[in-house]
Amino acid sequence: MAKATIESALAGIGADGDAGIFRKIAWRLLPFLLLCYVLAYLDRVNIGYAKFGMQSEFGLSDAAYGLGAGIFFIGYVLFEVPSGLWQVRIGIRKTIGRIMLLWGLTSVAMIFVGGAYEFYALRFLLGAFEAGFAPGMLYYLSSWFPSARRAQIMSVVLLAGPVSNVLGGPLSTFILSSMDGTAGLAGWRWMFILEGMPSVLIGVAAFFYLTETPAEAKWLRPIERDRLADILERDTCSAKGDFATVVRDPRVYGFAAVYFCLISGLYTVSYWLPTLLREAGIKDVMRVGWLAALPYLAAIVAMLLNARSSDRRRERSWHVAVPAFLGAVGMAAAASVTGQAGMALLAIGLATMGTYAAYAVFWAAPSAYLKGRGAAGGIALINSIGAFGGFVSPFVIGWLKTATGSLTSGLFAMAAFLATGAVLALLTAPRRKEATA
Repeated sequence: MAKATIESALAGIGADGDAGIFRKIAWRLLPFLLLCYVLAYLDRVNIGYAKFGMQSEFGLSDAAYGLGAGIFFIGYVLFEVPSGLWQVRIGIRKTIGRIMLLWGLTSVAMIFVGGAYEFYALRFLLGAFEAGFAPGMLYYLSSWFPSARRAQIMSVVLLAGPVSNVLGGPLSTFILSSMDGTAGLAGWRWMFILEGMPSVLIGVAAFFYLTETPAEAKWLRPIERDRLADILERDTCSAKGDFATVVRDPRVYGFAAVYFCLISGLYTVSYWLPTLLREAGIKDVMRVGWLAALPYLAAIVAMLLNARSSDRRRERSWHVAVPAFLGAVGMAAAASVTGQAGMALLAIGLATMGTYAAYAVFWAAPSAYLKGRGAAGGIALINSIGAFGGFVSPFVIGWLKTATGSLTSGLFAMAAFLATGAVLALLTAPRRKEATA
């Protein structure tokens, strides 16, 4: 799957004389970064499948689950900007290695959860340790690819969300059902062990595999390094400067507001899709896992097509706004058909496709707008503010579900967030076409 998706993304990278350089860079970096992000995303959202076991074992309520799912983002937001600024000092290898090692160990430690408070504490730590990971990778890629090629390249790494759910649904439910009771541990505890340890191992590998800067890339020929340096030197942008300049830029907060709305929609699906399917009458845990993968398969296609179209037209705002609005329509439709498995799956499929397609293109806009020493901190600032939607979404839905007994009102609220994000994208993202490179 990874090879096919990367080939699809690179198909539109361009037929100019420099395409060979960027293909070489892409094949060197993207598969490894995609693997890292898939593991991160899996460790972040697999509680959607552990939820049922925790509820039966120690009575975790929907409100407590929603708070625990969302509290991840409190730690994430608090440490996001410091982590991003620290990356500039210590480099990508130490940053990715540190983050993956610590969050992998924290994910494994979820086996010790025996109540709501342990759940909250470990989710907070998972967010704190993962802080800086996503913006760190996006900033890293912006130092290898010019802005005109960036949407498709970033969409490959951002495929981690749907890819982890395509793989994670069947994998998590298989572990839950096949390992339950082994060595006296419940299946959900085995799930955290088996899905957390790979992050620890890949974190160690990251330190040795990743190349810090294009100038250090010995796997490029000297003439290719020189040409790449020239391309990146000429890659102009709208805003430059240090972090203090970025903090005073109103457009940065506009980007953050758009991202907040998109993240609210993304984590509605990630954390509540298994519950939605069970409430629609699908009780078999393995069937839930396989059906939950279907919307994400469609999202992978939507992400790649939308990113390719965005790069080809060198346009960002409409390529975020239109799919975000379609995501809102799908979310509202899902709220209207709860209890009908087939219709609910189709509606949530539209919501997933639209939201992820918008998400795939979104980061190409701020990463082109921000440049210089303030870029890492600026990307981290946008990500940290926007990521707060990951707390708001599960908390609001969990609270409303406990209060009303239904997901309907929470889904309508998230549909409103996505529609708002679509409007804000048109007001915030630059309308000008980016220069080719």
